[in-house]
Amino acid sequence: MRIVLVCLALIGGLALPAPVLADSNSEPVDAFSLREMADFSKQIEQELASRGAYVAMVFRTGRDRSELPGDIRYTHGAFWVYAPVPTLGGGTQYGYAVYNLYHEIDPVTLSGLYQDWPLDFTRGDTVGQVGVIIPNREMQSRILDVIASPYFEALHNPDYSLLSNPADARFQNCTEFMLDVVSSAIWQTASREQIKVNIEAYFRPTRVQLNVFQRFLAPLADARLRFDDQREGIRTATFASLADFMLAFDLADEDQIFEIDAPYSRAEDIVYLGGEAAATAAD
Repeated sequence: MRIVLVCLALIGGLALPAPVLADSNSEPVDAFSLREMADFSKQIEQELASRGAYVAMVFRTGRDRSELPGDIRYTHGAFWVYAPVPTLGGGTQYGYAVYNLYHEIDPVTLSGLYQDWPLDFTRGDTVGQVGVIIPNREMQSRILDVIASPYFEALHNPDYSLLSNPADARFQNCTEFMLDVVSSAIWQTASREQIKVNIEAYFRPTRVQLNVFQRFLAPLADARLRFDDQREGIRTATFASLADFMLAFDLADEDQIFEIDAPYSRAEDIVYLGGEAAATAAD
């Protein structure tokens, strides 16, 4: 089953360099050596395994954080699932498979679901840090059931927007897709209409500040920025808002929301504290 979660790459202003697509699709950034990225992917796997995680929600940053809005730390998230993994010798061993939603290369306004591996994930990282949410045991089991069912693909909307509104069904990005999967697991439904009603009622999105000129001109700079689903201001799902949601409804424990730094990390010395205020302070 070929599956992936398309990514959330966010702008901090109008200037968008031409090669920014790597932060929200499957193309590697390779900001570090292949050995360093392989070691980091193994470090993440070992940390998840040491915590007994069969399902984890992991987030990376695919571009320099100075280019991101103040409330945004990560640009892509995916489900890491502990499962049998094929080896070069034709056997299997247990490890993590990564389920992503990526936007396509052409056109960039469409997305697809793809399954790849931890090294593919860290090759898209530019800072040497990931954010992690490990759901509680009940939620891990429910999320696994959704991933293994027809619900998973039914929840995917191929119409892609970097800053999609999680309470609106018109567009979707990787983090909104993760929220939709979690919502499906909570309410045991594949109805996107019902999920959006519930998200509107129970989920507090991250607000992104764009002035009227940025909002008008941004789509001219990047076709992935589509605002037809936004009403009063720009609202989107992020690592911070998803973590707050999981905590608020006892879907994850506070000590299971954390960040992992590579030995070569360029990230600032701060950890997730909860809430949008912490995300703002972090950047």
